[in-house]
Amino acid sequence: MKHFSTILNVLLLLAVAFLYFHEFGGKQTKNSTSKTVASSNQSSVSGVAPIAYVELDSLNEKITMIKEKRKELEAEQRAIETEWESGYRGLENQRNNFLKKGDAITQQMAEEFQGKLIEQQQKIDAKKQGQTQKLTEKSYKSMDEIQSRLKKFLAEYNKDKKYLYILTTGTGQEYMVYKDSSLNVTNDVIAGMNEKLTKGN
Repeated sequence: MKHFSTILNVLLLLAVAFLYFHEFGGKQTKNSTSKTVASSNQSSVSGVAPIAYVELDSLNEKITMIKEKRKELEAEQRAIETEWESGYRGLENQRNNFLKKGDAITQQMAEEFQGKLIEQQQKIDAKKQGQTQKLTEKSYKSMDEIQSRLKKFLAEYNKDKKYLYILTTGTGQEYMVYKDSSLNVTNDVIAGMNEKLTKGN
């Protein structure tokens, strides 16, 4: 369970990281490069930093939509694990009840029982594998939805801010060896995203 939760958190962080780099660090033509340089110089002169950053860990923990999706997926994973464990307990009970027959058990009976037990075990494992695969697909769809909403929000957010780049920082993804906290726009993004999601946008 902890392993799945860790994977889910990593997926969320990677999804947001990809979004920022895709949105603000993409391809630039020579003309756009010239405009970027000019804009950067203008921003520097006006005292406005052309670069900002967000903390992915904070987004993951404080954006309501992400928290709710994570809880939902974790609950489904727990349900899958519980059902799988229950299935194996059932097999164990069958085995114990069969062994109670003691000396009455013939070799043929033992072989037949073992075959049935293995068949049931394979069905239980196959069901868990299928459910886990569906849950993984659902988690990717959730990531796509989160990326879409963040992309829409950031496009609107940056109209006024006019940052050239918005970088990311987070556990295991520390791209900056120095950070000026005045460039941290994480709280803006969290507040803005939660407000939009509350209004149903």
